[in-house]
Amino acid sequence: MQKYNLLERLLFPPTYFNKKKLSSKLKGKTILITGASSGIGEKVAYLLADIHTNLILVARREEKLSIMKSEIEKEVAKVSIFRADLRNKEEMEELLAFIHRLPDGLDIVVSNAGISINRSINNSLDRYHDFTRTMAINYFAPVQLLLSVIPLLEKNKGQIISISTVNALLIPIPFWAAYQASKSAFDTWFRSAALELNMMGISTTSIYLPLVRTPMILPTTAYLKMPAMCPNHVAQIVCKSMYTKRKKYRPWWLIFGQLTSIFFRGILETYIPNVLRKRREGK
Repeated sequence: MQKYNLLERLLFPPTYFNKKKLSSKLKGKTILITGASSGIGEKVAYLLADIHTNLILVARREEKLSIMKSEIEKEVAKVSIFRADLRNKEEMEELLAFIHRLPDGLDIVVSNAGISINRSINNSLDRYHDFTRTMAINYFAPVQLLLSVIPLLEKNKGQIISISTVNALLIPIPFWAAYQASKSAFDTWFRSAALELNMMGISTTSIYLPLVRTPMILPTTAYLKMPAMCPNHVAQIVCKSMYTKRKKYRPWWLIFGQLTSIFFRGILETYIPNVLRKRREGK
């Protein structure tokens, strides 16, 4: 696990989880992890390696998934890998067919696959595809996946864990229109559906995360020096939710951001354009 500096230790206090409880709760369970070949999905898979589970790892990089399968199965977990781009209709249908053939059904879905785009509107005028591909993986893909597997989860009284972002609960900021719109769309869908899913006996958990030090943030150089969570730490939070069935995780400080978004929205929506205008004029 990466070492946190003083500020990060304050922002991201340690998570304590009981590995014995986790092992007892998950024994014999089948867990699907999307976006499993790197970042949070990869760390969650490795954290479950020494538990008697059946892991289904889904990602686009088959070679990386094969390596993970070999390493994880040196422990006790059993691993099935499925190479798929969830934006591709045929590949999604093949994945769903595979899931529905599972002899014991499905118990937990960790909806983690996603992409991030940091680009101004002015630089997006000829890039409509940025918005369609972001919505495809961050919204339409998880919705399609979950609609198909809900009957399996209902039968096993399973759980859905959504890896979301604090941005979905805050006032939108510049340069992230594609990303924030897609993540907010799925978060709203999931929170709405959760009321019905809970009635059906399916547990739902939303993990609202700040910046996490994963390969996804590398293209944005400004993030390299900003406080960020360690993906191993996030994996502990995700796995802890598998036995606590906690409905949501949010950083302790998010409430202050939400209050700012509510009470100072007008000020922010006036101040930010002025800052951007001066920055643009200064170029």
